Amino acid sequence: MKTFSLQSGSCGNCYYYESGEVRLLFDAGIPFRRACERMADRGIDCGTFNGLFISHDHSDHTACAGVFHRKLKTPIFCARDTHEVMSNRLGKVAPSAFEYFVPGDTVRVGHVNVQTIPTPHDAANPCAFIVDDGQYRVGILTDLGHCFPALKKCLAELDVVFLESNYDSQMLENNPFYPYHLKSRISGDHGHLENSEASEMVRDCCSDRLQVLLLSHLSQDNNRPALAKKTASNILAGRPEIDVQVAPRDAASNVICAGSLSSRPRATQLCLLEGIA
Repeated sequence: MKTFSLQSGSCGNCYYYESGEVRLLFDAGIPFRRACERMADRGIDCGTFNGLFISHDHSDHTACAGVFHRKLKTPIFCARDTHEVMSNRLGKVAPSAFEYFVPGDTVRVGHVNVQTIPTPHDAANPCAFIVDDGQYRVGILTDLGHCFPALKKCLAELDVVFLESNYDSQMLENNPFYPYHLKSRISGDHGHLENSEASEMVRDCCSDRLQVLLLSHLSQDNNRPALAKKTASNILAGRPEIDVQVAPRDAASNVICAGSLSSRPRATQLCLLEGIA
């Protein structure tokens, strides 16, 4: 298993996943050329993919989905409602390119199961993902709204998680350029997770299986990578086995790959390959 974010944040999102012969992309909110360059920097060719999964219709997740499909000739997996809302930015994509799921379904791609988790974000039938190859479980959990029960439950079963840590409450409150309605939307039940909120959920809900936490989808205006990581590290001080990292807004993250040795029950050892900036 190998996974990393090609970019994560309100300026664009895309995540890479590989297990055996299965290669998947999750969201396509960055230019295709940029995605290929960042994969190439990590020794990965921009060749055959088995699918592109779309979490929801917002442009930072879908802006380049049509280009990804035309270049890669890969099916697009999404909710029917998501397709309908994002159709005006896809360009020429045949209806046969789409494989629809209802959030809550599990989609099988080769030996990999992609579990879709309905989320209370302000989009058309949005979801998050858990990717399971039978040995490792990776969560791609962003644009979550709030800490809902199904989210807390799935955290206990993950080895790696890309988890939204979107904003710092004080930075958002003191931001003079954000009107009240926008602040309310971000901090409301259908918006995004705050730094402390995300890390406290990990502390309270994850098991000893979790080895890598990548703080994801950071706000450019209402957060800072160092602040998000410090907040998480303080809250998770009693869990030193969890490697806390930040998925960058303007670059790819470290590559996380599974090894064959482990000193932990039930879990597997994960090796971190430093990405090239």
